[in-house]
Amino acid sequence: MTVRVLVVDDEVYLAEAIGTALARAGMEVKLAHDGQEGLLLIDAFVPDVVVLDRDLPGVHGDDVCRRIRSDHPSTRVIMLTASGTLDQRLEGFSLGADDYLPKPFELPELIARVEALARRTGPAPGRSGAADLPRGEVYRCGNVRMDTFRKEVTRAGDPVALSPKEFAILEVLMAADGGVISAEELLEEAWDAYADPFTNSPRVTISHLRRKLGDPWIVHTIPGSGYYVATEPRP
Repeated sequence: MTVRVLVVDDEVYLAEAIGTALARAGMEVKLAHDGQEGLLLIDAFVPDVVVLDRDLPGVHGDDVCRRIRSDHPSTRVIMLTASGTLDQRLEGFSLGADDYLPKPFELPELIARVEALARRTGPAPGRSGAADLPRGEVYRCGNVRMDTFRKEVTRAGDPVALSPKEFAILEVLMAADGGVISAEELLEEAWDAYADPFTNSPRVTISHLRRKLGDPWIVHTIPGSGYYVATEPRP
């Protein structure tokens, strides 16, 4: 799955150089050049990793980091700064940063650190058998994020409590990545072989799912065909 990275740095040329290097490494990248723009993109883009300059104009990088830790706890943060003293690094970690890289740095090292942070999901290796456990999948549609390993769904960073059936239906639709799934297929995937093929359970469950996920809807209907997920309905 493609790693999503948000680069927040007011040095425009440096941000573009970082973005280009990360994109060439196969990542999906967005750029912001001040703290306020960064916060807006974090909520909309919901990145896996944020490359965050600490000394940002407007909203300071420290405040951006605090907000990420509060609203998007699964997003990893690598903090950049012109000061690489031990005290500065310790302060950055105390704010919730996952990694700290002083400027100037080599782009290959930054890429390696971003890739390492993106892998830090699920149980920590070293626990009995934990490194061999399946890690599940992480799906996204707009600002909706589904972690199938942790059985978590969030919208704009806020947790969404779903029933097992609602979670199962959303997982089938998210895995289809915009493909249309019929009610019959949902019955096969989310219920069992003995489910009544004429039941309206999928329709009712999707209605509950839409209400819990809130507006705007990401689960849409094509009459006579089925359901799909997208940030906007098809014309």
